[in-house]
Amino acid sequence: MQSIELLRTTLERLSDPNHYIFSTSDFYGLFPTLSRQALHVLLSRATQKGILERACQGLYIYPKARYERGYELYHLAARLRDNYFCYLSLESILSEAGVISQIPMGYITLMTNGRSGIINCHKFGKIEFIHTKKPISILRSDIYYNNRYQLWCANVSLAYRDMTDTKRNLDLVDFEVLHELI
Repeated sequence: MQSIELLRTTLERLSDPNHYIFSTSDFYGLFPTLSRQALHVLLSRATQKGILERACQGLYIYPKARYERGYELYHLAARLRDNYFCYLSLESILSEAGVISQIPMGYITLMTNGRSGIINCHKFGKIEFIHTKKPISILRSDIYYNNRYQLWCANVSLAYRDMTDTKRNLDLVDFEVLHELI
């Protein structure tokens, strides 16, 4: 069986609503004899044929998988920083809660104990990671796990504290709504 067909049949068999994002390293086990360069050529061909869709930084989406559309950016963020603690916060949480009137479309903000940076996920949007030195132990009561996002999320109080701690622009914050929620 050709490599491209092996890739296609394996993705059909392995993908499900929770497993539709694959990293380049996920494919090394499937093709252990391919060099790094040959694997990248294979993934490029698979992308050109529509078998995979390149999302960002070594992450691919299998578009034929049956998954709930609209949450790709959150799931990509979880995969990008799966070796670090991170949680959705700042404008993303405040916007969801109605504390910020403008909803940032295609842009999510997370706090992380990894490095800061903005990752372009092409058609899915952008992910901003902001470094924090806050230990997990002091955040326990202010975060919760969101199954739909597959991410930890700050409550409104922590998201606002993160905004002030990171010196983000507070001009769009509706303080009346904020005080009602805290």
